[in-house]
Amino acid sequence: MNPGIFLGMLVFFPFAGALLCFVAGRKNALYRDYLSDILVVFEFLTALLLFVFLAKKASSGEVAASLAVPQVCGMGLSFEADGFRLIYAPVTSFMWMMTTILSGEYSRGHSNTNRYYLFLLLTLGATMGVFLSADLFTTFVFFEIMSFTSYVWVAQEETEQALRAAQTYLAVAVTGGMVLLMGVFLTYHVLGTGKISELAAAAAACKEKTVLYAAGGCMLFGFGAKAGAFPLHIWLPKAHPVAPAPASALLSGVLTKTGVYGIIILSANLFFGDGKWGLLILLLGVLTMFGGALLAVFSIDLKRTLACSSMSQIGFILVGIGMMGLLGEESALAVHGTMLHMVNHSMIKLVLFMAAGVIFMNTHALDLNEIRGYGRKKPLLAGIFAVGALAIGGIPFFGGYISKTLLHESIVEYAGGIGFTAIEWIFLISGGMTVAYMTKLFLAIFVEQNEDREKQKKFDAQKHYMNAESTFALGGSALVLLLWGLFPHQIMDRTAALGQSFFRLEEAGERVSYFSLKNLSGGGISILIGAMVYILLIRGFLMQEESAAEKANYSAKTAKRGKAQKKSASMQSSGTKRYVNLWPSWLDLEELIYRPLIRLLSLCFGVLCRILDSAVDLTVVALRKTIYRDSPLPHERPEGNILTEVIGTIGNFFRNLLNHTVHRKQPVQRDYVHYFAVKREELKENNVVIGRSLSFALLLLCIGFMLTLYYLIWW
Repeated sequence: MNPGIFLGMLVFFPFAGALLCFVAGRKNALYRDYLSDILVVFEFLTALLLFVFLAKKASSGEVAASLAVPQVCGMGLSFEADGFRLIYAPVTSFMWMMTTILSGEYSRGHSNTNRYYLFLLLTLGATMGVFLSADLFTTFVFFEIMSFTSYVWVAQEETEQALRAAQTYLAVAVTGGMVLLMGVFLTYHVLGTGKISELAAAAAACKEKTVLYAAGGCMLFGFGAKAGAFPLHIWLPKAHPVAPAPASALLSGVLTKTGVYGIIILSANLFFGDGKWGLLILLLGVLTMFGGALLAVFSIDLKRTLACSSMSQIGFILVGIGMMGLLGEESALAVHGTMLHMVNHSMIKLVLFMAAGVIFMNTHALDLNEIRGYGRKKPLLAGIFAVGALAIGGIPFFGGYISKTLLHESIVEYAGGIGFTAIEWIFLISGGMTVAYMTKLFLAIFVEQNEDREKQKKFDAQKHYMNAESTFALGGSALVLLLWGLFPHQIMDRTAALGQSFFRLEEAGERVSYFSLKNLSGGGISILIGAMVYILLIRGFLMQEESAAEKANYSAKTAKRGKAQKKSASMQSSGTKRYVNLWPSWLDLEELIYRPLIRLLSLCFGVLCRILDSAVDLTVVALRKTIYRDSPLPHERPEGNILTEVIGTIGNFFRNLLNHTVHRKQPVQRDYVHYFAVKREELKENNVVIGRSLSFALLLLCIGFMLTLYYLIWW
């Protein structure tokens, strides 16, 4: 059997399955849950079998499978699988399998669950379409489908906060998609091809470098928006907290990687070894890495902290992509670090967001002060969360340490002077802040006690906080993440070597001694910085005692429970420090810059359109008063035309006849010449209104077609 058929199954099977599950859900929600679980398990097994049978062929750097679907969307769709795609297909389907299994318990009692499952599976097919795409047009088509279907996740709860976050998410996605399409068109124009495997050769022979940079900049904007790169990250900290936790795991772990996937295509093909491009990506990565970590340190919302953490980790990946451009053919460390950190971050956020989902579905809260102490007597949940926290913190013997070590070594290897020394320290400080905010989350949830003793007793008494399916989803994911990090040479190095051809890297480079004193010292510096940030900044500045007003309010609330409870509550409240959010509310790029800018642009374009509209009207009036002025007719009728006059005269004749016979007592006074003239004017006005509406619509349509044709022919 042609292996390309399996690529089609991976992409299109979830679309068909989504409709099946939706129909089943209309009849029975339990059938829908089981059917969706079966579908995602089948998807994972298909991706896994494809990996097993084609990995050996892909290890040589050649395409292991391909599929073309002609005459779709005009240009056709094409898919292929090489080493990188063979890795990310099972990673993606594994994450969907685990989150779908968790969704059964998580969504119980929620509204619109049928809609949630429909778009969950539709987004799976679209995401697979992006990762398996063989040309830029196919990438764009599924990229846009994915943006619109995942929008429903963000708006799922339909609260005011969720709808506003969904509005921001969709605005960024649509804007990014349109700019991306412009870049795709420019690429086809300047290179004559959009096939990913042909881009490198075409770009090397391209003489119109300025146009090529313009195309790359447009596509970078579109892909960067989805990746959550600065300054287009505004959707990420707002969308994750309001989306269901299983969806947040996919938004963070997989959908952001589709944006990274696109940036890798640009960097490894259009601008391979281009120092200017590499420096641009590096600077964007540094800003994203440090900015996300800083936001996470200040955040006191569990899912928002994890969302800001995702932004920071995307920054780490972008740093690796930037170093690829600077190091050129000697970029083995950067390539391996980038790829492994992509996989690491996907798996880590799967574990952490699902754990956050379990906490939320039992407490219905995300504020650290509300959920404080929830996991004190829940060792399984604590162990699962710890695996993710240690991995993302870059602690030795966990996966994050390996990929961050490779990225750090790529910066050291370049040795670009004082500027790169500063970048290295920002890298280490960002890693330290990661340790700090993950320590904050773990200690708050699993070590510290809640200030409300009654609530803490309820937390401690809760034994059955997730069912068997959810336990499998969380425990299985944590186990895979743990094993992945424990065998860096046997598993992680081989994975990186399998996928390196996608980055146009031929030689794997020297074997890295991950646990040498030199490499351990880099991780140790980040851990030490993390400890200082946690003690000095978080414990010393971002945790404060309750004010007198807050204590009085707290005591008033507990008064109804009785004097004994009031006394114990006061004792517990006294001297207790709470997590406080001291991040300035005005320092929100969306509210500070983007929304005011959109309002300003809307105002300017509105004024411009009014001026143009008035100018057209004034021009028409001026022409009618001068060149096209109406000349008087020798026998001009006061109203109507010859037809209305003839019909009206006949009507008046019969009126006079009837008035002298039948209507002698009550004669009719209507002037039918005037009556039919008025009716003619009314009909004429209606036709003019309809004609103007159609003409205006057709005019806009024609203008759009003319601009499109102009672009396609002359650009």
